Amino acid sequence: QAQLVESGGGLVQAGGSLRLSCAASGLLFSRYTMGWFRQTPGKEREFVAAISRSGGDTKYADSVKVRFTISRDNAKNTVYLQMNSLKPEDTAIYYCAARGSITLSTTGSEYSYWGQGTQVTVSS
Repeated sequence: QAQLVESGGGLVQAGGSLRLSCAASGLLFSRYTMGWFRQTPGKEREFVAAISRSGGDTKYADSVKVRFTISRDNAKNTVYLQMNSLKPEDTAIYYCAARGSITLSTTGSEYSYWGQGTQVTVSS
């Protein structure tokens, strides 16, 4: 069965950095575009970033475009989210997701598989 497992979350001060990892198993990883989403209580799930199957194309939410970088290592079946210059408003549960398409999507319902999430907390 397909499984996505996020790791790397934690507590950091504003201005700090974290790198999230999402390890995939049970699917042909290189055939899936990958995305990161985040969610906080009382707010809708928010698109963060997406990356094409080969890693050659990326898309970011405006709020993170300069600060965050999505990447992937198909040999390791892993997608990453490097988060720099973190702000308190970045606090959320971060989820990775897989989509069986060559096109990138910012819509969570278009993704087929989801991880369990990892908590990121940014203190001020």
